[in-house]
Amino acid sequence: MDRIYAWYECEVLDRPPVRFHRHNSEFETIDQNAGRWPSLRDRWFDADYQVESFEASIRGVEFLGETFPVYWPNLGPDVFASFFGMELEYGETTSWATHSLSDLESIDSLAIDWESPYLKGIDALTDAALARCRNQFLVGYTDLHPGVDCAAALRGSSSLCIDLYDQPERVEALMEVAVREFRPIYDHFHAKLKAYRQPSVSWMQIPSYGTMHIPSADFSSLISTAQFERFCIPVHEQEIRSIDHNIFHVDGPGVARHLDLLLELDGIHAFQWVQGVGDDYPIMQWAETIRKIRGRNRPIIVDLSADDLNEFMETFSPEGVFLWVDVADTESQRAVLDRVTRWVSRA
Repeated sequence: MDRIYAWYECEVLDRPPVRFHRHNSEFETIDQNAGRWPSLRDRWFDADYQVESFEASIRGVEFLGETFPVYWPNLGPDVFASFFGMELEYGETTSWATHSLSDLESIDSLAIDWESPYLKGIDALTDAALARCRNQFLVGYTDLHPGVDCAAALRGSSSLCIDLYDQPERVEALMEVAVREFRPIYDHFHAKLKAYRQPSVSWMQIPSYGTMHIPSADFSSLISTAQFERFCIPVHEQEIRSIDHNIFHVDGPGVARHLDLLLELDGIHAFQWVQGVGDDYPIMQWAETIRKIRGRNRPIIVDLSADDLNEFMETFSPEGVFLWVDVADTESQRAVLDRVTRWVSRA
């Protein structure tokens, strides 16, 4: 935790923080027990099974570096939008929104349904994990996407793109509702964690002793920078207010188009750079994006392979860098930690 807090200040203790993980790798495993439930949805909502499966996955595992055992309750990336009464459809490793908002005339009546089966489902997953964690693992809060990603889930990306031109004022109203309801939901789950003396942590698995949040705007890869400034920046300003540690999830080059605007928001304390897949690898082709973030004295998370590590360390200084390295076995992980420690001494 001391290394992480130093990273937020763009400082280094003995070495930068290192998490042994590859972004989104948790969504590549197929559950072989799917036939036990009438539907995939039932499996997702089976709180005891989900927590027991997590416990089995960490049993006997040695967690090195800043790799924390964190159970975060998950019903899919659009679950925040489902709290407004929208249904989700379930696949093996993710879920999809059904886009329940057929028009923008009923926005004023939108509100969180505290009896939503999805909200109750996240409650059940969270409560089951908190009851079982017993200092063995951390429990996080679910993935919350207010603002434009919530609007896109409720309305559908194609419809929202058209709305931005045809009904911009109503889109602003929808965005305002989405962010207005964020903090009551966040505080609801934060209180659950604090009642069990848990830190604030979510899917990114970077704990905070105070409050931690992961703002994002994946939909913004579809819109112009002028639209982002009008429709998204005011929402982000509200979303990040009074949060101790906000780490913005920059999901690929499309979102990175808006980086200059995001760097103007003082309440964003760090950035996660997700370069994408396929031709978006390796990491070094995005050196200028990394330099832009570090040039504004903002810390950054980078996701790279062990093969990229030496070139990365030769190019960048260790201050303000949190490395996510795709290495599985403990012997190789120890070797990476040794290399990263020597990076500091060379710097």
